[in-house]
Amino acid sequence: MGLADFKPAWWLRSPHLQTLWPVYFKKRYKLDLLTEQVELDDGDFIDLCWSKKDSEKTVLVLHGLEGSIDSHYINGIIHQLERAGCRPVLMHFRGCSGRINRLARAYHSGETGDLATIVEHIRKLTGHYPYAAIGYSLGGNVLLKWLGETAEKNPLKKAVAVSVPFHLHDAAARLQLGVSRIYREHLLKSLRNTYIEKFKRIRSPIDVDVKQLTSFWDYDDKVTAPLHGFDGAQDYYDRCSSKQFLNTIRVSTRIIHSLDDPFMFATTAPGDDELSPDIDLLLTSGGGHVGFVSGVSPLQPVYWCEERTVEFIADNQ
Repeated sequence: MGLADFKPAWWLRSPHLQTLWPVYFKKRYKLDLLTEQVELDDGDFIDLCWSKKDSEKTVLVLHGLEGSIDSHYINGIIHQLERAGCRPVLMHFRGCSGRINRLARAYHSGETGDLATIVEHIRKLTGHYPYAAIGYSLGGNVLLKWLGETAEKNPLKKAVAVSVPFHLHDAAARLQLGVSRIYREHLLKSLRNTYIEKFKRIRSPIDVDVKQLTSFWDYDDKVTAPLHGFDGAQDYYDRCSSKQFLNTIRVSTRIIHSLDDPFMFATTAPGDDELSPDIDLLLTSGGGHVGFVSGVSPLQPVYWCEERTVEFIADNQ
């Protein structure tokens, strides 16, 4: 398996700098968006953010764990898609739009039902299915799993998945090690706070003190799994890891992944024998997690991942 041509910026050599620099220093564009609340059959809702750009090339975008329209990678890709003549629409996972969702359940790495519902909603609203979808991290796992589950029946023409936790067991273990514990603490704090705030309003069906949950395995075993019908963290990870679905994908799909992603091990990346012929894997030696920053100066950074994503989506072949 060869490596893609990405070269990390000289001032961002480490995977942690690649991961954190865009969070704090990436330019944020002022986006002109429409918000839509989509009512779901189970009584809950999902919030969408639509670009106002007029285009039949609708591109559905999925954020990562605890992400939103405010995430640096979402802001950047929406701006770049608009420039390329597409109409992006962001799907917030349940409870991620700044508004607490109504039900005890929320979202997780394998929840493809809500994605399928929003794809159909877009078809009914616009008269056509989304042309493509882009998923980041957890959203990429959801997207790849859905593509594999639906195989030839999937209505998309193209898909891109970035920094995907292909093997959820690996991600839970990797985030227990070294500097990666910083990301674990940040994400778990957000998840715990969301849980506490939600269940001040409604009764929780589980008895757990989330403040005592200090690893992703513990949180997924005690919260994610029981709230979403899994028999513990092992069952959740086994059933929802996207790696096992890659060989049945029949949509033209680009995967962008770095071997030094601090959310995973280098061995987490899929091998050639695990990919369907319709997958183009851009594997890099550096880039961190949803980073991929290159360029000759901090004043002129180049966001390689955005370029490779938009060129793939915009190519009509």
